[in-house]
Amino acid sequence: MTDRRRINGPPSGTRPPVFAAGADRPAVRPVRQRQPTELRKLFLKTGLIPSASGSAYLEFEPSASLAAARATPTSLIPPSSALKLTCTVHGPKPLPRSAAYSPNLVLTTHVKYAPFAARQRKGHIRDASERDLGVHLETALRGAIIAERWPKSALEITVTILEAEDDRWYGDAPDAHDASWGMMNVLAGCITAASAAIADARIDCLDLVAGGVAAMVYAEEEEEKGGEEPRGRKLMLDTDPAEHRSIGSACVVAYMPARDEITELWLKGDSGGSHEGLIDGAVDAARGAHGVLAEAVREGLSVTN
Repeated sequence: MTDRRRINGPPSGTRPPVFAAGADRPAVRPVRQRQPTELRKLFLKTGLIPSASGSAYLEFEPSASLAAARATPTSLIPPSSALKLTCTVHGPKPLPRSAAYSPNLVLTTHVKYAPFAARQRKGHIRDASERDLGVHLETALRGAIIAERWPKSALEITVTILEAEDDRWYGDAPDAHDASWGMMNVLAGCITAASAAIADARIDCLDLVAGGVAAMVYAEEEEEKGGEEPRGRKLMLDTDPAEHRSIGSACVVAYMPARDEITELWLKGDSGGSHEGLIDGAVDAARGAHGVLAEAVREGLSVTN
């Protein structure tokens, strides 16, 4: 008697496909084609999930070298990735009867990678990096939401990362890059998308919050010299970690242009005493993202009205 409750496998054994670079056509590291202060194009749209109070979808345009590699691939492994994520907002909704009284809105943020978002497969349970991103996101949004207007209420924000920024180029050594450079780009995208979803949910805020990233990158010609001599650094806005061999420091900010306030700041690495310039570069990147954010919110309001 056949078992109709499950799908049986093939009667004979199968061998899974193996994806690897060809020996005669080695993969080439992606090269930044943009100017140091030029940002990648950003696609942002609100109101894509009807069941949520507010929603947003964010996607970065791939770099020119990545687009060319996808058009004429030299390897089956992509040289880099582009950030894609969705954000949903549920609430404000009443707190359960068992919860303690809260005069302000109770904000909860969750950031989760899809299993296929990165080269290293993520599990179903959130790991430490995803919890850290959730804490940073909550801090960035808490400074913008007018929480006292919703007492005894809760707001839940969930961000799902469909494609994450790679921390390094796959051809580098395992310890070539720290695992946090790509997370900083992910956090900036989460802040921008969450702000758009909050505006789509008609929640009062002081201003729209935009995320921006800047990094100090070692010059390519200085990297090949070796030794212990100090290497030259250059400020880059909206960096892709896969495009650079070595990143000295990076900074991500959550910025409100109308009030000229920073609600979240994450600075990592050795900035060589020039952390003020690094922060200013991240703020300039956030200003560029804010223009797209404001236009997406206005477009979403015009469609609903």
